[in-house]
Amino acid sequence: MASISSLGIGSGMDLNGLLGQLESAERQKLTPITAQKSSYNAKISAFGKLESALDKFQQAAAKLNNADAFRAVKSSVTGDAFTAAADTTAVAGTYKISVSQLAQAHSLASTGVADKTAELGAGTMSITMGGETMDVSIVDGESSLEDIRDAINTKEGGATASIINDGGATPYRLVLTSKSTGTDSAMSVAISGNTQLNADGSNTLVETVAAQDAKLSVNGIGVTSQSNSVKEAVQGVTLNLTKTIDAATPETLTISQDSEAITKNIQSFVDAYNSLKTTMDSLTSYNAETGSAGQLLGDNTMRSVETRLRSVMTGSLGEGSLQMLSDIGVELKLDGKLEVNTEKLDELVANSPEGLSRFFGGSETVDGFSDKLEATLKTMLDDKGMLDNATSGLKDRISSLDDRYDRVESSINSTIERYRKQFADMDMLVSQMNSTMSYLSQQFEAMNAQLGKS
Repeated sequence: MASISSLGIGSGMDLNGLLGQLESAERQKLTPITAQKSSYNAKISAFGKLESALDKFQQAAAKLNNADAFRAVKSSVTGDAFTAAADTTAVAGTYKISVSQLAQAHSLASTGVADKTAELGAGTMSITMGGETMDVSIVDGESSLEDIRDAINTKEGGATASIINDGGATPYRLVLTSKSTGTDSAMSVAISGNTQLNADGSNTLVETVAAQDAKLSVNGIGVTSQSNSVKEAVQGVTLNLTKTIDAATPETLTISQDSEAITKNIQSFVDAYNSLKTTMDSLTSYNAETGSAGQLLGDNTMRSVETRLRSVMTGSLGEGSLQMLSDIGVELKLDGKLEVNTEKLDELVANSPEGLSRFFGGSETVDGFSDKLEATLKTMLDDKGMLDNATSGLKDRISSLDDRYDRVESSINSTIERYRKQFADMDMLVSQMNSTMSYLSQQFEAMNAQLGKS
């Protein structure tokens, strides 16, 4: 008898439905594996959130480990003859500044030719600046004004060349301009060979802009500069000159401590810690009414992070007048977050910025608060640190679960195949039995008919 290709055809039973129910029951064995894997992935994600918050806190703390952060100064100018940019070496004070002359770059120009593409003849142009000479070769077939311009610029020396059109009968003029300003940028040009740079056959270049130094006065002291960007005329300050002003009406530059910048850095540190605390509280929360819990509630690594941070944040440096965060006006609230005592901090910023710098940055022999905090954070955030080890362990467990899942799934597939074969055999047997019964029934009916039995 031919084999039955679809379960249940022979027996008339819903064997496919029964097999599906058995498979669903078997696959329930995979549910706890999937749930455990999901739990581990949720923990890895939670550690990622914790790492991000710790990293931001680390960056905020690192800014306070730089002494320059407590030497911040700001500048203000009363007029528009110059702007000023002060660095941390600038000294607070007031300066009267006048500008009598701006620095200029030297510029020379030819008298002009009618056609900027016409050949002018071979030769050599020697441009001398600051004691150094740049020789530019002008060759036959490449001796037009445009060619000479390109040959000069290709050298990438201290001068640039361009062509201007003055609108005259011989409008095209070669212009050389030094790249830098000041008298040191003064150029001299000599042309040899057959080159005829000008329409009159001469090879002279005339000065169109004189090389000139900047001249200014700072509190009555004359200052000369090759550039309009004047450094160290005032300690730690760069002056950018924009126009001249009369010495009788100088403008005022004021350098003062940037207390706002110092306070802002400390406030950023406090905000970063509070954000970190919010993240940690969320990851370890528990809602008694709903039974929902944070992904890291009860986690040993999480507890260790909280303990170590708490130890540093509430600890003492052990020396100096400023030993704890509370001494500088950063106080720990009942909810575990930080709050700035503005009055206390402002007084320290105004009167003891160096003391604040030592508190956070320490000295050559003693670690400051930021040093201690950085050492603690490194144990958490570095490769092979606490968080790295925790997530690596979870990833290893997930890998083991994947292997276990594959083994269980393979076992389920084997079991279902066994059931399928058994059902097929049963279906065939029932089909054969039904066929035999049908045959016997027909024979009995035929015999009864021959015997005249109804």
